[in-house]
Amino acid sequence: ILPMTALARAEGYERVFVPAVDAEEAGLLPDVEVIPVTNLAELVGHLTGLKPIQPFTMDLKEVFGNDPVYAADFADIMGQEHVKRALEIAAAGGHNLLLTGPPGAGKTLLSKSLPSIMPRMSVEEALEVTKIYSVAGLLPADTPLIRNRPFRSPHHTISYAGLVGGGAWPRPGEISLAHRGVLFLDELPEFSERLIEVLRQPLEGIPREVSISRASGTVTYPANFMLIAAQNPCPCGYYGDPTHECTCSNAMVTRYQKRISGPLMDRIDLHVEVPRVEFEKLTAVTANESSAQIRERVEQARARQAERFAGSSLYCNADMGPSEVRELCKLDDMGQRLMKSAMTQMNLSARAFHRILKLGRTIADLAGDADIQAVHLAEALQYRPRQL
Repeated sequence: ILPMTALARAEGYERVFVPAVDAEEAGLLPDVEVIPVTNLAELVGHLTGLKPIQPFTMDLKEVFGNDPVYAADFADIMGQEHVKRALEIAAAGGHNLLLTGPPGAGKTLLSKSLPSIMPRMSVEEALEVTKIYSVAGLLPADTPLIRNRPFRSPHHTISYAGLVGGGAWPRPGEISLAHRGVLFLDELPEFSERLIEVLRQPLEGIPREVSISRASGTVTYPANFMLIAAQNPCPCGYYGDPTHECTCSNAMVTRYQKRISGPLMDRIDLHVEVPRVEFEKLTAVTANESSAQIRERVEQARARQAERFAGSSLYCNADMGPSEVRELCKLDDMGQRLMKSAMTQMNLSARAFHRILKLGRTIADLAGDADIQAVHLAEALQYRPRQL
């Protein structure tokens, strides 16, 4: 209903008649009068003036009055402080992230907690997401407006149409259902090469979207999501684990880690190792930061980016291309010396160089610093993938 109402408004219509049960969904759009109708007799009565129907009204300010509630909160996660920090940076700059660690280390719980620290959705973002779920037939009857950041976690056996979208009348796939939220790919190496490769375009293109072609035409859906992926370090899962012996040969480990294509790995800004949580940290009585506390810092960083990118098509630091990086990520002498040394010692490509600068820009935004400093770059360099 919401997409059809939006189309009617775009075509210049000022009034729409909808089934009464769908009035809340249609009423989300401003500047359109929504007339709820229960049956045809009511419609005739209204059109003839015998029994006018009162327009449905909705106060969006009331709908957005309270913060959205998420099932997972950072306050409930013990230990893994360095992973939480990486997630905060990812949320602040819209960066993609890969978590690598043994089974049971908490990769899934940490990933599910990411939406809770992302900025609150604006009205425009909420309407975008709600329209997608309405088209997909996934909008809950009691939820006219989706306010929570989506978190989609498709299984590695998902079909191409399930991930990208498809059908005789093309419906959104998982990458569009994750729009303005998080797409979580657990056991990343288990996904087929075809599915991995199809992610490259929406991860890099501006605007981020996916097109589905049929004989009758082409349908385009938005797909602006953050990618967070998780994987074991090897087939058995215990490579490098201090308490479990790895049963894989070095060749098996290398083959496993090379299942992910280089182009996709190049589009992941943060590579983070997730070790098993120690007993002392699991039983610690110290209070952890809540998601709400972390989200405040993230929103402040995003506000700086909104000011920086005002008037452009860019949404966050991760969207910057080489030209924007050159213009907005200038380094002082100390930063240039650090990056020159890192380029040589770590054999960094030009793409990796730009990604480190974008990460450094986000870390500086979180710190409230106008300029990227060497300390920000030093932290950003820690998130490069380790070589075997």
